[in-house]
Amino acid sequence: MSSKRHILTAVAWPYANGPRHIGHVSGFGVPSDVFARFQRMSGNNVLMVSGTDEHGTPIQVLADQEGVSARELVDRYNRIIAEDLVALGLSYDLFTRTTTANHYAVVQELFTGLHRNGYIFSKTTKGAISPSTGRTLPDRYVEGTCPICGYDGARGDQCDNCGNQLDPIDLINPRSKINGETPEFVDTEHFMLDLPAFAELLGDWLKSKQGQWRPNVLKFSLNLLDELQPRAITRDLDWGVPIPLEGWRDQPNKRLYVWFDAVIGYLSASIEWAKRSGDPEAWRKWWQNGEAEAFYFMGKDNIVFHSEIWPAMLLGYSGQGARGGEPGSLGALNLPTEVVSSEFLTMEGRKFSSSRRVVIYVRDFLERYDADALRYYIVAAGPETQDTDFTWAEFVRRNNDELVAAWGNLVNRSISMAAKNIGHIPEAGELTDVDRAVLDASKAAFTTVGERLNRAQFKAALQEAMRTVAEANKYISDQAPWQLKKTDPKRMATVLHVALQLVSDAKTLLTPFLPASSNKVYEMLGGQGTWTGMPRLEEVTDSIGGEDGVSTYPVITGDYADNEARWESIPIVPGTPLKPPTPLFRKLDQSVVDEELARLEEAAG
Repeated sequence: MSSKRHILTAVAWPYANGPRHIGHVSGFGVPSDVFARFQRMSGNNVLMVSGTDEHGTPIQVLADQEGVSARELVDRYNRIIAEDLVALGLSYDLFTRTTTANHYAVVQELFTGLHRNGYIFSKTTKGAISPSTGRTLPDRYVEGTCPICGYDGARGDQCDNCGNQLDPIDLINPRSKINGETPEFVDTEHFMLDLPAFAELLGDWLKSKQGQWRPNVLKFSLNLLDELQPRAITRDLDWGVPIPLEGWRDQPNKRLYVWFDAVIGYLSASIEWAKRSGDPEAWRKWWQNGEAEAFYFMGKDNIVFHSEIWPAMLLGYSGQGARGGEPGSLGALNLPTEVVSSEFLTMEGRKFSSSRRVVIYVRDFLERYDADALRYYIVAAGPETQDTDFTWAEFVRRNNDELVAAWGNLVNRSISMAAKNIGHIPEAGELTDVDRAVLDASKAAFTTVGERLNRAQFKAALQEAMRTVAEANKYISDQAPWQLKKTDPKRMATVLHVALQLVSDAKTLLTPFLPASSNKVYEMLGGQGTWTGMPRLEEVTDSIGGEDGVSTYPVITGDYADNEARWESIPIVPGTPLKPPTPLFRKLDQSVVDEELARLEEAAG
């Protein structure tokens, strides 16, 4: 394998029916960005893509409730979500949307290829409709008791308790989530994806991932293989991608199902990025190069789509299912290397719920607190391999004890002492065994932290990085350079040189987790140019939602290759001028906990 890897960082698409809360970004947003930033710093070619998922009946239902068109609704939330993700520092190469003409074309191409190879067939099924409105009820809007495990609260597409795929008609005592009425079931013709045609191939592929994937993800995926059923990929709906077949294309109320079109977004966003970059074929390096790798990031409710359904679609389009076939016009496409799924984050012991107002939106959070403080909490205490609970008390404790008192204090006292007493980065005199030991340990951390990050073990990686911060603080306390000022100024200069090298190393180790504050530390140490690239919003144009005419909308992009950050200990340069630093993080008063809990109780009513 060449030393520069091609790494696709494919990030779950946030649904455009409202602003995103911190539970969402703990599953898909922050982990994917930590991974992408680390891989870029390691010299790899990263393509990080996603966008807002904008089709489906839930959008239509909400638009009706608000008295606006589906298009107006998704335009509003596409912009809000994109702004929030930029504020969080998520370094997308392209964050776009599923309503672009480009996305429609790629989705229709995938459908056509799968259909031509025999993996899509039509079938008359029973569809749920609302007796009072006559409208189709989406699977997710029908709830009832699971016929397999007896869980009351299963959805019409999947039981979250046992993980099995369902159809609304399978549910015992089905009811509409919109108004509680019992749905009627009527005959309707739909296209189905023949998932059983991929069961054997998927099984072999999943078994080859033993020891590589998070055990919970692999076990869950393997357990579902025996239950694979053909799955509907169209819906009775007028908001979505048209079906690209004669006799279907112009049907006003038949569209491709949102789950089918959303997973194709990883590919369509890569193709859109390539077009916007000026090299329309560039996407192929991540999708067709045999050595390229693809890491998919999401919460656990999305595992089945990424470990079974999307791989089946890729295999079928590439002509590799039980029926064979030929690759479509885009060519054979790579399967995921890993599905990196996080568990759920709860909020003060309760499940996040926008409708019940047990929620804190990213935007509200960032109005009051630092983005890096939230990023730190999500990695340090987030739901990497098990469900975890966000509490305000723990957020304040970690902010104050770990970010302010440990890392912020190390930066502040090291740079302050050197700036005040010397004015620039001092030369090191002769190093003692203690100096060498702490510098060697700091250098060695790049290997240990890097190994963890490569394996998507973010919590362990952050713990290891923060251990170097603790060792650096201990070194300064033990060496007490403030006492050496009068007795041994040369030794003081050496200790401060070592301390600043440790600060520089820690800043590099923490960059994937804390990009904004790492940029500040780089500047405090007299660094020139950009340390690590930050995302920006850019207005672009395309036709949206199948409508004629050109629309302007925001995408997230950035210049992430053009910066100084690299994954190694970079020697500091003696003589570089230093200014007295400003505090890196804000200490939070304990009253924040009571204020936020009161705010939560008031919202929940």
